[in-house]
Amino acid sequence: MALEIERKFLLADDTWRAHGTRSERLRDGLVAADSGRKVRVRIYEKRSTLTVKSKEEAGTRAEFEYDIPRPDALELLEKHSSDIIVKTRHYVVFEGFTWEIDEYADQLAGIIIAEVELPALDVPLPLPPWAGKEVTGLPEYKKINMLRRRPSE
Repeated sequence: MALEIERKFLLADDTWRAHGTRSERLRDGLVAADSGRKVRVRIYEKRSTLTVKSKEEAGTRAEFEYDIPRPDALELLEKHSSDIIVKTRHYVVFEGFTWEIDEYADQLAGIIIAEVELPALDVPLPLPPWAGKEVTGLPEYKKINMLRRRPSE
Protein backbone atom coordinates (compact mmCIF):
# COMPACT_ATOMS: atom_id res chain seq x y z
CA MET A 1 0.00 0.00 0.00
CA ALA A 2 1.24 3.46 -0.88
CA LEU A 3 0.44 6.55 1.12
CA GLU A 4 -0.60 9.62 -0.83
CA ILE A 5 0.56 12.90 0.64
CA GLU A 6 -0.06 15.66 -1.85
CA ARG A 7 -0.29 19.41 -2.00
CA LYS A 8 -2.16 21.42 -4.63
CA PHE A 9 -1.53 24.90 -5.95
CA LEU A 10 -2.94 27.34 -8.44
CA LEU A 11 -0.39 28.78 -10.83
CA ALA A 12 1.00 32.30 -10.61
CA ASP A 13 1.97 32.36 -14.30
CA ASP A 14 2.82 30.16 -17.32
CA THR A 15 6.61 30.06 -16.86
CA TRP A 16 6.34 26.38 -15.79
CA ARG A 17 5.65 25.47 -19.43
CA ALA A 18 9.31 26.04 -20.37
CA HIS A 19 10.39 23.42 -17.83
CA GLY A 20 8.09 20.49 -18.63
CA THR A 21 9.76 17.14 -19.17
CA ARG A 22 6.73 15.48 -20.81
CA SER A 23 2.97 15.69 -21.16
CA GLU A 24 0.18 13.17 -21.67
CA ARG A 25 -3.54 13.39 -22.26
CA LEU A 26 -5.82 11.33 -20.05
CA ARG A 27 -9.46 10.62 -19.31
CA ASP A 28 -10.54 10.07 -15.75
CA GLY A 29 -13.84 8.81 -14.37
CA LEU A 30 -15.24 8.14 -10.93
CA VAL A 31 -16.51 4.55 -10.60
CA ALA A 32 -17.60 4.76 -6.95
CA ALA A 33 -17.42 7.18 -4.02
CA ASP A 34 -18.53 6.97 -0.41
CA SER A 35 -17.63 9.12 2.60
CA GLY A 36 -14.37 10.42 1.16
CA ARG A 37 -13.32 7.08 -0.32
CA LYS A 38 -13.22 6.69 -4.09
CA VAL A 39 -12.48 4.37 -6.99
CA ARG A 40 -11.31 5.92 -10.26
CA VAL A 41 -10.47 4.61 -13.69
CA ARG A 42 -7.93 6.47 -15.80
CA ILE A 43 -6.97 6.02 -19.39
CA TYR A 44 -3.57 7.47 -20.18
CA GLU A 45 -1.96 7.45 -23.61
CA LYS A 46 -0.04 4.19 -22.98
CA ARG A 47 -1.71 2.58 -19.97
CA SER A 48 -4.95 2.30 -18.04
CA THR A 49 -5.35 2.17 -14.27
CA LEU A 50 -7.87 1.52 -11.55
CA THR A 51 -7.17 3.48 -8.36
CA VAL A 52 -8.71 3.03 -4.93
CA LYS A 53 -8.23 5.85 -2.42
CA SER A 54 -9.13 5.76 1.26
CA LYS A 55 -10.63 8.64 3.19
CA GLU A 56 -8.08 11.35 3.91
CA GLU A 57 -6.89 11.51 7.50
CA ALA A 58 -4.35 14.00 8.83
CA GLY A 59 -3.18 14.96 5.34
CA THR A 60 -2.59 11.41 4.09
CA ARG A 61 -4.62 8.66 2.47
CA ALA A 62 -3.98 5.10 1.36
CA GLU A 63 -3.79 4.73 -2.39
CA PHE A 64 -3.87 1.50 -4.37
CA GLU A 65 -3.26 1.80 -8.13
CA TYR A 66 -3.32 -1.09 -10.57
CA ASP A 67 -2.76 -1.31 -14.31
CA ILE A 68 -5.78 -2.83 -16.03
CA PRO A 69 -6.41 -3.94 -19.63
CA ARG A 70 -7.48 -1.10 -21.96
CA PRO A 71 -10.81 -2.79 -22.91
CA ASP A 72 -11.73 -3.06 -19.21
CA ALA A 73 -10.83 0.59 -18.62
CA LEU A 74 -12.90 1.70 -21.62
CA GLU A 75 -15.94 -0.21 -20.41
CA LEU A 76 -15.58 1.11 -16.86
CA LEU A 77 -15.18 4.66 -18.13
CA GLU A 78 -17.96 4.56 -20.71
CA LYS A 79 -20.58 2.47 -18.90
CA HIS A 80 -19.88 2.71 -15.18
CA SER A 81 -18.25 6.11 -14.52
CA SER A 82 -19.59 9.47 -13.59
CA ASP A 83 -17.85 12.82 -13.52
CA ILE A 84 -15.59 12.01 -16.47
CA ILE A 85 -12.93 14.61 -17.09
CA VAL A 86 -10.31 15.09 -19.79
CA LYS A 87 -7.01 16.77 -19.07
CA THR A 88 -3.42 17.05 -20.15
CA ARG A 89 -0.97 16.24 -17.40
CA HIS A 90 2.36 18.03 -17.67
CA TYR A 91 5.34 16.85 -15.63
CA VAL A 92 7.73 19.50 -14.33
CA VAL A 93 10.72 18.79 -12.08
CA PHE A 94 11.72 21.45 -9.56
CA GLU A 95 14.43 20.93 -6.93
CA GLY A 96 14.00 17.15 -6.81
CA PHE A 97 10.18 17.10 -6.81
CA THR A 98 8.08 16.10 -9.80
CA TRP A 99 5.09 18.39 -10.13
CA GLU A 100 2.04 17.20 -12.06
CA ILE A 101 0.29 20.14 -13.66
CA ASP A 102 -3.22 19.26 -14.80
CA GLU A 103 -4.63 21.40 -17.57
CA TYR A 104 -8.31 20.55 -17.83
CA ALA A 105 -10.36 20.41 -21.05
CA ASP A 106 -14.05 20.25 -21.97
CA GLN A 107 -16.33 21.40 -19.16
CA LEU A 108 -13.35 22.33 -16.94
CA ALA A 109 -11.41 24.15 -19.67
CA GLY A 110 -9.36 27.00 -18.31
CA ILE A 111 -8.60 25.36 -14.96
CA ILE A 112 -4.95 24.48 -14.33
CA ILE A 113 -3.84 22.99 -11.01
CA ALA A 114 -0.36 21.89 -9.93
CA GLU A 115 0.02 18.93 -7.57
CA VAL A 116 3.09 17.52 -5.93
CA GLU A 117 3.40 14.34 -3.87
CA LEU A 118 5.58 14.28 -0.80
CA PRO A 119 7.30 11.26 0.78
CA ALA A 120 6.25 12.38 4.29
CA LEU A 121 4.17 15.11 5.92
CA ASP A 122 7.18 16.82 7.48
CA VAL A 123 9.24 17.08 4.28
CA PRO A 124 9.94 20.73 3.40
CA LEU A 125 8.68 21.66 -0.05
CA PRO A 126 10.63 24.24 -2.04
CA LEU A 127 8.08 26.23 -4.03
CA PRO A 128 8.83 27.10 -7.63
CA PRO A 129 8.33 30.74 -8.65
CA TRP A 130 5.29 29.76 -10.77
CA ALA A 131 3.43 28.20 -7.82
CA GLY A 132 0.58 30.44 -6.70
CA LYS A 133 -2.02 30.10 -3.95
CA GLU A 134 -2.07 26.75 -2.16
CA VAL A 135 -5.48 25.07 -2.47
CA THR A 136 -4.73 21.78 -0.70
CA GLY A 137 -7.84 20.59 1.10
CA LEU A 138 -10.09 23.37 -0.17
CA PRO A 139 -13.38 21.73 -1.20
CA GLU A 140 -13.90 24.04 -4.17
CA TYR A 141 -10.80 22.53 -5.83
CA LYS A 142 -11.92 18.90 -5.58
CA LYS A 143 -12.82 17.62 -9.05
CA ILE A 144 -16.38 16.70 -8.13
CA ASN A 145 -17.06 20.21 -6.84
CA MET A 146 -15.40 21.89 -9.82
CA LEU A 147 -17.66 19.83 -12.11
CA ARG A 148 -20.79 20.72 -10.15
CA ARG A 149 -20.01 24.45 -10.43
CA ARG A 150 -19.61 24.29 -14.21
CA PRO A 151 -22.54 23.78 -16.60
CA SER A 152 -22.55 20.49 -18.53
CA GLU A 153 -21.84 20.62 -22.22
